[in-house]
Amino acid sequence: MRYLDFSSVPGALATLLGLAVFTLIGVSIRVLMMQTIQQRRERMNRQINERLRTLIAAYKTLGGSFTGQLTVDPTHLRDMHMEAHQDTHVIGHQGQHNNSDRSRRIRDAVEAALSDIILLGTKEHVRLASQAASDMAAGRPIHTADLVVSLRSFIRTALDLDPIPNDVTIPLQGPTRTLGSGGRGKGEGEKAGNKGGNNGGGGMSGDGTVGPGTGMGVRTSQTDNDRVE
Repeated sequence: MRYLDFSSVPGALATLLGLAVFTLIGVSIRVLMMQTIQQRRERMNRQINERLRTLIAAYKTLGGSFTGQLTVDPTHLRDMHMEAHQDTHVIGHQGQHNNSDRSRRIRDAVEAALSDIILLGTKEHVRLASQAASDMAAGRPIHTADLVVSLRSFIRTALDLDPIPNDVTIPLQGPTRTLGSGGRGKGEGEKAGNKGGNNGGGGMSGDGTVGPGTGMGVRTSQTDNDRVE
């Protein structure tokens, strides 16, 4: 208080100016600290959101199926080619190729999901994902049920969701079954064929006969010939 001088007008002005400068410096420091804390909090929120988004996608890939084959076939493409060359039955080979192609797509999706989990998962997630990746690299079929349960618990806790009740029984979950593009291409081919058949209905068929679209033209020509005769 001894530095505050209100005994004279110049002293009062100097005191007020000093207080204003001191207040301005304090407010500037406070605003700078708040901006720094807010930017750090936003960066952490973005990291958490990206981590959760990646882990949720991995959970859907590893645990999107409750029925069917719940294990991952680690067979590689080179093994499929070797089996294809050794197979002598054409029909059986086609069915085997379709199944192998589907298993390969599932395996590729599971590999990508395991890589994301190893990068962004917790210690337990990394341990389970590393074990699954090691088994897959060794050529052993892997189960993803334990890893899916761990991911589900972590995601629900991170989103502040209620835990799953103890009286609820969830069946074992396996990797999502991917859909091939063969059925879609076949359907589009059939639609294109039907469209082409409808557009070409008035043309000439393969055996040289005239289609129904040209019947009126032929009848007119025959009438004209009769008149000429």
